[in-house]
Amino acid sequence: MLINADFSRRAALASRDQQWIASPQAGVERVMLDRVGDERARATSIVRYAAGARFPHHQHPGGEEILVLSGIFSDEDGHYPAGWYLRNPPGSGHRPFSEDGAVIFVKLWQMPPHETRCVRIDTNAPKSWRREAGRELCPLFSADEEQVCLLRLAGGQTVFPDPVDSAEVLVLAGELRAGEQSYDRGSWVRLPAGEYPEFVAGAGGVTLYLKTGHPSGTTGTVR
Repeated sequence: MLINADFSRRAALASRDQQWIASPQAGVERVMLDRVGDERARATSIVRYAAGARFPHHQHPGGEEILVLSGIFSDEDGHYPAGWYLRNPPGSGHRPFSEDGAVIFVKLWQMPPHETRCVRIDTNAPKSWRREAGRELCPLFSADEEQVCLLRLAGGQTVFPDPVDSAEVLVLAGELRAGEQSYDRGSWVRLPAGEYPEFVAGAGGVTLYLKTGHPSGTTGTVR
């Protein structure tokens, strides 16, 4: 299965156009944002757990990155309310579930094999944020291969003041504008290398998940 699999092209999915698709696991649905492969795929998705939904224990050979968007996501290591960022390195495994329901943003099979860090960050904590060049920033992960953060901008501020090698954005609150296009909460955009001065915060500001420099964003069509 190939969904937005040509990483040399811009890809976007506004929240109003997203469709939930049942997964093989009862009580779990997903919106497929990009995908290369079938059930064991390099994939970026928004995943919704119904109350009581759970997965059996499984491994993540290519790693797993999660941002909890709503509800409480859990596994045998703890309970993570909305705003928690989790990063499970290649070779890790867990038994995820949600007692009351949750929605998460998930990236699978997108880490280099040498990555070993396990990350747990509560982005609701004020200490997780800092001000940098007139922007509010919550660093989540940084390596030679990629940089991940939450970014909070006031109305009219530019998301990309400089050229990027590649970028991926999920709108968490407010509005993102790109020329005549408008992206509200839950919308997703992936950009190849280039300059993007047209991407600005809407009048009321915007909060974004932002990944830049990801290696998969520079490899063209993934097969």
